[in-house]
Amino acid sequence: MNLTLPWPFGRGAKLGKQRKGEEEVAQLEELGVTPQLLDFVKDFTLDTFRNFPLKDDPTADGDVDTSSGSSLSKDLSEWQERHAMLLLGKAKVRHEISEIRYALCPRFLKDKQFWRIYFLLVKNYVAPYEKRAIQNANIKKHLEKAKSYDKVAIEVEMMESKLASCSEDVLHADRSGGEGTDEATISQYLAFTELLCWIQ
Repeated sequence: MNLTLPWPFGRGAKLGKQRKGEEEVAQLEELGVTPQLLDFVKDFTLDTFRNFPLKDDPTADGDVDTSSGSSLSKDLSEWQERHAMLLLGKAKVRHEISEIRYALCPRFLKDKQFWRIYFLLVKNYVAPYEKRAIQNANIKKHLEKAKSYDKVAIEVEMMESKLASCSEDVLHADRSGGEGTDEATISQYLAFTELLCWIQ
């Protein structure tokens, strides 16, 4: 017996899997883990890292972040760290990279040196993706800054309208000889005036 379910139930599971797959592909793309990179990385060997002409780095000793449970170097950018974690989690290359890393670190190379060599080797493959991530982060930061400026502008406009209301009360009181205006209104007017001068 073949049971077919109506649309919301029958396709829901397929759509959920499809969205998850699309999100995974988007994350791989964002972090530069492309099929070309994976093909390139598959050819890495122990000698690729051992024979790499890396200048001695006096800061390479002991710069491993163990507080987060990660053994990635502190000197990696956030994007590089996310790339490395995704790469190590990728089934196709996890075995090769993890095996090479395990064989080299810390006996022959420090973890920091391993990742430095890795990112130098794959620079041509990942640089455009890292650059795009930096640009997107800068755009996001500028948008947040613009939103905060808009918020300040709205607050200033609100203060100006309150100030206009207060000043009308004070002017009305001046014309009527001070009757009907209490000291609180006058002090509020003075405080708003002082605050507006300070903001502008």
